[in-house]
Amino acid sequence: MKLGGSDVEVSPLGFGGAVIGNLYRAVDEETALGAVDAAWDAGIRYFDTAPHYGLGLAERRLGTALAGRPRSELVVSTKVGRLLVPSPRTANTRDPAGFDVPADRERVWDFSADGVRRSLETSLRRLGLDRVDLVLIHDPDDHWAQAVDEAYPALHELRTQGVVGAIGVGMNQWRMLERFATETDVDAVMLAGRYTLLEQSAAGTMLPTCLRRNVSVLAAGVFNGGVLATDELGPEAMFDYAPASPELRAKVARIADVVHRHGASLPQVAMAFTRAHPAVASVVVGARSAGEVHRNAALFDRPVPSEVWAELVEAGLLPDGMSLPGV
Repeated sequence: MKLGGSDVEVSPLGFGGAVIGNLYRAVDEETALGAVDAAWDAGIRYFDTAPHYGLGLAERRLGTALAGRPRSELVVSTKVGRLLVPSPRTANTRDPAGFDVPADRERVWDFSADGVRRSLETSLRRLGLDRVDLVLIHDPDDHWAQAVDEAYPALHELRTQGVVGAIGVGMNQWRMLERFATETDVDAVMLAGRYTLLEQSAAGTMLPTCLRRNVSVLAAGVFNGGVLATDELGPEAMFDYAPASPELRAKVARIADVVHRHGASLPQVAMAFTRAHPAVASVVVGARSAGEVHRNAALFDRPVPSEVWAELVEAGLLPDGMSLPGV
């Protein structure tokens, strides 16, 4: 599906690069590169990353894995808003932002026009590319004024010049994304975790606004940080980068009971739910191994029995009126 009014076309299932940047725990190089190779073999052609992910590690690994692939057949997005600055004083510690990498650099917020260009330039070097297809303003939660007054115009100019094919914003909240969709001419927004089996807060006004404004939604975080990623709810299940609460675990268990009773899988249903909304152009899922990629790709293409949706709504586990597959 093409993003907004651009010519950039993404695959229905996208590869999220945070995990190969050692999110939560380390992934060895061979395994990380194998995950990207498996994504390509599965037909995935949209790959997302960011400087934030592993302090540049995810970009470097993605670039290595995609080297030699036909450039015209793949779509790569990265993000701007955080510059990576050498930090010798913390080089002997681990990154405090949740990535298992040395903290030899620190993130510096910068949504200025110059910061956007510098960030994109260094990302291209790490990726080994001469261009990226989509650039997203990353997490401008506390920086609305600079993001809309400086970062957005800089990206708009780069798009006009043909340096990038599409522009947008990526966040873990929906309200500011709705403002960008309403007040600017972005092609896409990346919405993380706010339209899932467990939370549909973006459904009220944000997703309809994107449809009306022809802004494509890239749905990330569809497993809400991991709690929906497997059929067995382990003791370390995460929700939005923190351990899942007992109440949330109980709700997931109830959903899983319905899903399993009809022969379906929890991550299968999670992806299918988000995919069904007409505003969603791609569901972006991270994976740390080839096995996880193959599993996700197979589940993504597997239809969910209609009885699952009916029973989830009847049990109050999904609100009535949602966009559901085949309903």
